[in-house]
Order: sequence, then C-alpha cells, then structure tokens
Amino acid sequence: MNKKIIQTLEFDKVKQMLTQHIVTKLGEEHILQLTPLNDFEKIEEHLTETSDAFNILRLRGGIPIPVLENIKPHMKRIEIGATLNGLELAQVGRVLRTVTELQRFFEDLREIEIELERLYEWNDKMIALPEISKEIRIAIDEDGRVTDEASPELKGIRQSIKRSEQGVKEQLDSILRGGSSKYLSDNIVTMRNDRYVIPVKSEYRGQFGGVVHDQSASGQTVFVEPRQVVELNNKLRQHQIAERQEIERILAVLSNELDPYRQEILQNAFVLGKLDFINAKALFGKSIKGIVPELSQEKEVSLKQARHPLISSEKVVANDIIIGKDYQAIVITGPNTGGKTITLKTLGLLQLMGQAGLPIPAHEDSTIGVFSEVYADIGDEQSIEQNLSTFSSHMTNIVDILKHLDENSLVLFDELGAGTDPQEGAALAISILDQVGQTGSYVMATTHYPELKVYGYNRSGTINASMEFDVDTLSPTYRLLIGIPGRSNAFEISKRLGLSSLIIDQAKQIIDGESQDLNEMISDLENQRKMTETEYLEMRRHVDESEHLHHDLKEAYESFFEEREKELNKAKVKANEIVEEAEKKAEGLIQDIRQMQLRSHSSSNVKEHEFIDVKSQLSGLKHDEEHLTKNKVLKKAKEKKIFKVGDDVLVETFGQRGTLISKTGNKEWQVQLGILKMKISEDNMTLLAPEKEPVMRMTIKSDGGGSRSSVKTQLDLRGKRYEEAMAEVDQYIDAALMAGYPQVTIVHGRGTGAIKNGVQEYLRSHSRVKAFEYAPANQGGDGATIVSF
Repeated sequence: MNKKIIQTLEFDKVKQMLTQHIVTKLGEEHILQLTPLNDFEKIEEHLTETSDAFNILRLRGGIPIPVLENIKPHMKRIEIGATLNGLELAQVGRVLRTVTELQRFFEDLREIEIELERLYEWNDKMIALPEISKEIRIAIDEDGRVTDEASPELKGIRQSIKRSEQGVKEQLDSILRGGSSKYLSDNIVTMRNDRYVIPVKSEYRGQFGGVVHDQSASGQTVFVEPRQVVELNNKLRQHQIAERQEIERILAVLSNELDPYRQEILQNAFVLGKLDFINAKALFGKSIKGIVPELSQEKEVSLKQARHPLISSEKVVANDIIIGKDYQAIVITGPNTGGKTITLKTLGLLQLMGQAGLPIPAHEDSTIGVFSEVYADIGDEQSIEQNLSTFSSHMTNIVDILKHLDENSLVLFDELGAGTDPQEGAALAISILDQVGQTGSYVMATTHYPELKVYGYNRSGTINASMEFDVDTLSPTYRLLIGIPGRSNAFEISKRLGLSSLIIDQAKQIIDGESQDLNEMISDLENQRKMTETEYLEMRRHVDESEHLHHDLKEAYESFFEEREKELNKAKVKANEIVEEAEKKAEGLIQDIRQMQLRSHSSSNVKEHEFIDVKSQLSGLKHDEEHLTKNKVLKKAKEKKIFKVGDDVLVETFGQRGTLISKTGNKEWQVQLGILKMKISEDNMTLLAPEKEPVMRMTIKSDGGGSRSSVKTQLDLRGKRYEEAMAEVDQYIDAALMAGYPQVTIVHGRGTGAIKNGVQEYLRSHSRVKAFEYAPANQGGDGATIVSF
C-alpha cells in the first residue's frame, strides 16, 4: 500500500491507539511493521486471528501475557560468547515461564473445546524448556539478583559474610557504647569505601588508630576504621570478593546452558510478541466497539453504521457506506461542513484497517473488499488568492493517481474539479470519473457542482448521495443519504433568517428552470425517504411484537412437555426404587463371591466377565429416564467423534464403563473392564465423558469379615498437579489393599516426569507393595506403572 494514503488517512494514529494495549517489546515491533495488505488469504488469516482473540477476550478476559522485554539482544550476546548479567537472565527466564503458562492456558481451552481457528497453531509453535526455566528460576530472582540457592558455595560465602559483618558491628557497637564515645561526632556506624567506619571528631582522629577513609565537607569529622576491626573488615572484603567471583561463575554457567537453545528461545519470544499483538487487536477492538469484518472476494464493501475511529464516540455520527455490488461509483453532492470529507476518510481508513487485519468500528455483518491500492486526493480548499496553486496541486495528484489505477483500486476524490472555473471544473470532474469508470476502479467523490448530480443519475454503475441537512435547525446532521443527490438550501435558510419573500421569489425566477426542477425533485425524494423510514420503523415495531409473542408461545409449549415428562419420570423413579433394592442385595452377593475368589486364587473360580454379565442383567431391569435421555446425546457424539486410546466408553453388551487401551483391528479395540481386558467392537461401544475423579467408595462389613470395594483397578493421574496426584495415590493404594486386589495400574503419563518419579518413589517406600514396573508398550509403556501387592 502506498505511503501517501497511509499519511492522508492517518493510519499511523490508529497504530498509536493500538500500541496502548501492547505489553511486550516484541509486540511493539509487530505494530511498527503493521501495514495494510492486498493478499486475500493473508488478510483472512489475520482477521481470523483477531476473531480468535475476541473469543478469548469474551470468555477468559484475554490472553494472559505479562510485561516482557526484548531478549533478542541477549541471544545475540550469547551467540558471541558473552555472559548475561542477572537482570538479562531474569528477563529470559520470564519469557520461558510465560511459554509454559500460555501452553497450559491454551491446553485448558482445548479441554473445554473452545474453538479457535488460528491461535492453537501459534501456541503449538512455542517450545517449552522446563529444565532451563527451572534452573534460572531457582538461581535468579525477578530483579536479577542471584539467590542463595544458586549454588552451595554461594550460600556458604554469604553466611560467612553475615558472620563477618556481625563481628565488625559488634566491635564498633562496643566503641559506641563505651567510654570512647565522647570522641565521636555521632553514635552511628557507617560505610566508606565498602568498609565499616565510625565518625570521629577531627581533633581525636588518632584516638582509635586504624585507617582514616574520609572526612566531612566541613573537615570537623573524619571517618575512621579502628584498628580492632581492620582485620575483620579485611576478612569481610575477602568474602565479598569470593561472592562476586562465584556470582560471575554462576552467570557464566547459566549463559552457556542457554547457548544450545538460542533459536528455540528466539522463536518463543517471536510467538509471544505475536500473541501479544493479536491480543492487543482484540482489546483495541473492544475500546472502539469494533467488529471483525467479513471479506468479499468480489470487492463488495458494506459498512453498516460505520464510524471514524479517530473521532470521539460522543461526537461521531455512524453511517451506512455501501459500494461495489450495485454500483462502483458514489458521487456525494451538497454544501460544505456537512461531513462529506469525513465520510470519504471513514471509507478509506476502515478499508485500510480491515486489510491490516484490525477490527473496525462498525456493526456486525459489515463487509470489506480487498483492494490492491487505495488512492486519495483529499485536501482543504485554500483562499481565493491561492486558487491556482490549489487547482494545480490537486490536478498533479490526480494525474499521478490515474497513471497507476487498475480494476482492483479504490479512489477517493474530495471536491473533484474544485479551484477553477465552475463549468470547466465540472467538465473535468465528469471526464475524470468516466476515465476511472473505464478502468474498472471503485470511486467515491465529493463535489459542489450540480452537473454531477445529473451525471450520477445517468451513468450506469454510479449513484448519487448527499449529506443530510436539517433546515429547521439550520445545521447538518452528518448522515449519509445514498440515492439522493444534495440540493441547495440557500432559499430555505435565507427565508428562516428573515430575508424578504419578494427577494427570494425573484431569485427563484432568475435561476435556470432545470436547476429549480432538480431541487424540487430532490426535495420530493427526501420527503419520500422520510415517509419510507417512518413506515419501516412502524413495521419493525410490529415485527418485534410478533417475535415476542412467538417467544412466549414457544416457552409455554416447552413448559407443557416438561411437566408431562416430570409426571412420567415420577412413575419411573418409583419403579426404579424397587429394582435398586434388589440390585443392592445382588451386588452384595457378587462382592462376597469375588472376595472368596481373590483369596483362593483358584483357576476354577467364577470368571470376571460372568460377574459383569450378571450385573448388566440386573441393571437392565431399571428404566432410567436420565440414561435414556443421555443415550440420544451419546449416539450423536458416537457419530461425530473418533475413538482414541484413553477414551472412556460404555460397553453396551455388558452395560459397563471401560477404558480404550489399544486398537486391535479395523473396528476392534482392547478395552479395560475392571481388572479384565476384553476385545470389543466399536459398534458395541459409546463414548463417555471422562470421570472428573476416580471412584473410591468403601463399604465395610459389620461382621468384620473383610471389606467390599468398588475401587477401580486403574488410577488416572494425567492432568493433575503434583501434590493432588500424590494424595490420590496414597488414598488409592490403601483402598486397593483393603479391596484385596493383587494388582492395579497407575496411569501417570510422561509429561515432565515429576508425577511419574513421585509415584515410583512412593511405591518404593510402601511396605505392602511387592513389586512395580512400567506397563507393556501396548498398555501405555512408561506412561503407566503396574503395581503388585
């Protein structure tokens, strides 16, 4: 896009408004590089990103990006072998931590199935470096200070420094409290040249021996390091030097560890800047009450209630601006100060903003085109003495525009043909518009010349427009009226201001009859427009009333069926209570048999699938209305979703919940049902939502004969925090032991390895655990641990 249009339409001021919402230095770089594009696909991608950011802003308050510095110079220094200081390392660490936090943020959005078309792709381009991030976080605090935990040596040195400082202060405090205090100017301990000293009256400077480091401006006080603390200060100084050397070593080690990951860190910084920029676009859109426009491949522009973004919301007047579908040229006529120029600038600036991927201040369903170039000849008219230079300047600009026009251009002419003889200017304006029309460009032009009203009426693909003027208040309303040419209001204004009717009538007789007829036609069109607008508002009121009545009827209809379903459900609940009572008794019997089977370990015992079959038959007696309702949803989900490893399913043959372990055939899966693994066809399975928490219900026999349990044989810790996961493992192992299970599976995933290591450390220390090992490759591999008791 040409630089002149950027300046003319003040696009840079829009960028300044956008910058107010940026929080990272790399985000600011994206704004500096922001310019309108003419590639349809690129513009569509950028607008889609803006739309995604709007969704996140609405649902989560925006993308949580903290203030981040530009770390590209830091990576450049590492590349040449330099050592970063503490503050620079802290800034790099903040970038790495932000990557981890944002990945977790987007993963949460994925889990609750928030649809984003582009931002998930940007998130996937970030590379987490948890080990490096952890080292920096431990060694460097937010302000860049090297912490005591950075190394055992540094911690020991700093402890020695504290002890030495304490010793020095104790010695000096004894002087302050002793009989020698009369030689002091003040009873304080201070520092000079990084050594502890006391203020001594100048005449007693030799009283304490030691070293004089400084004196006051008046010369009446000298700062003395007494002889008894010289050695202590020397030791303190040695420790401080050792501290500085250790800090330099730590910074060098951390800088060297960053070197192999320079490109990954730079990529992370770039993506964070991009996400900050995208988030800023959404915040900017919210501040201007903007929307993300649709893109038209046919270059059809339809801006509904468009507002100029640089005019305050209290003053700006919204207008519908439409061009490209039924007409390629709009000729706006009418007097000055009516808002013609602002309308031109609104069309041009909103088009530039949309082609830059920014939201625009307009109503929903607004559409923009994609133009290869936008040209404008916009400038305030100068005084009469400058008419020649004004006309020449405008014509020079127009000549340059006509040289570069093509069918994909949008042209904005303000006061076309102004600054010269009216007849010649009107003729030139018509010829220029004809030339633009032959090229196939889209054009909006403003003019004073009445001849162009006829031009707009007679030329195909061209339409007249005007800015509304309220004769009663003698002021413009700044509303754009497409289809109605502007008319002179001189007679009406003069009459309201008190000019004699005789003079006005004589003036009407003097003007050309065609001009008078044209003004009368325009007046009639305006009256018809106002009448149509009134009828539209009345019709809109009737439609609103009809919609309200339809809504009430719909609610009454739904309420009737809800009440009917409630009555049916009451009957079903009563029947279920009888079935549930019998089912509880049967469950107790099955649990007793299972306990005997586990104790005997005999191969002739009743098989697990036989228990499941019996239980499913008992459950089949129950007509659960909620289950029936959910089945419809599950059937739809079954049609839409694809089975994958780890999904929870309902095995319809047995009426049992299971977990998919691996695919064994075209439509066959190995499914974990309790402690039993079975091959099940997809046709006999329905996807279920994952359980939020593992079921661990215990029922203790009153006769002391052991425990019955409905504890699952598998515990899933994926997605849990470390402390929460370890608490669940502890509770689960106790429950599994009380249930008498010989073997269980703990699914911890791979991840960072923290939960996996924690689980195995716990199992290693548990006295009742006989053995544990990773699961086979087809059952999760090192993402799961099988525990034997």
